[in-house]
Amino acid sequence: MPQATGRADATRAVVFSPLDGAGRAALVEQRLTDAIVAGVLRDGERLPSESELARSLGVAVVTAREALEALREHGLVRTRRGRDGGSFVTYDRETSLRMIDERLRAASRIELRDLALHSAAIAGMAAEVAADRASDDDLQSLVDLDARADLATAGGARRAVGRFQLEIAAVSQSPRLVREELRLQAEAGPLLWLCLREQEYRDRSRRARLEVIEAIRAVDPEAARRSTTAHIQHAVDWLVEEKARLEASADTHGGHPEPEGARP
Repeated sequence: MPQATGRADATRAVVFSPLDGAGRAALVEQRLTDAIVAGVLRDGERLPSESELARSLGVAVVTAREALEALREHGLVRTRRGRDGGSFVTYDRETSLRMIDERLRAASRIELRDLALHSAAIAGMAAEVAADRASDDDLQSLVDLDARADLATAGGARRAVGRFQLEIAAVSQSPRLVREELRLQAEAGPLLWLCLREQEYRDRSRRARLEVIEAIRAVDPEAARRSTTAHIQHAVDWLVEEKARLEASADTHGGHPEPEGARP
């Protein structure tokens, strides 16, 4: 079973894997932004050079350069010249919160619902198959992951969800499901699990994990899928409501949403 370090290494590999589609600079920017906001790429970390980044993502060097310039403009990357130079991650919590809110406002409700369908299809199938294939050791690994979950912060709760869902995918014994789960976590995790800003949803997330564990213990594939997909659906329902709140707040404040800390 993959442990935290293995997951981190695998997720990083997904961040720097070839892009699907035309390889536009906006896609490179979004991939790296999500990885920074999710904490996969950490503050102070040195990024690959423009040529290395272009080669790993399967894009032109000029495309990688444009993406890095956009990240610099957003304050997520700084570039230093010289022998020890390069582009380095500059994680700032307030900047990251603002950017993820902007991404949510830019997403249509149709896109959010589609995200729910895609995520539920992958995670739900993994849970269903895992319930049929899990050994006693697999089950204990899931129990241990839940016991180590940090629900004190949104970041800790999001990492707990990611690690648990990746473990479920691994228990399903499907390399394709593991790879797709990793890809979704790298590209959509920061947005999908935005609800974990609130303690109520961190507690719901814990209850969902326990339901999945019990379904696997009872060898009940349908229950495992049902709990997993309901968990994701609740997260996306929250996103739709939060999008409406942000839009209403922007209208009230002349196009500038109220700060996150001002929320009751």
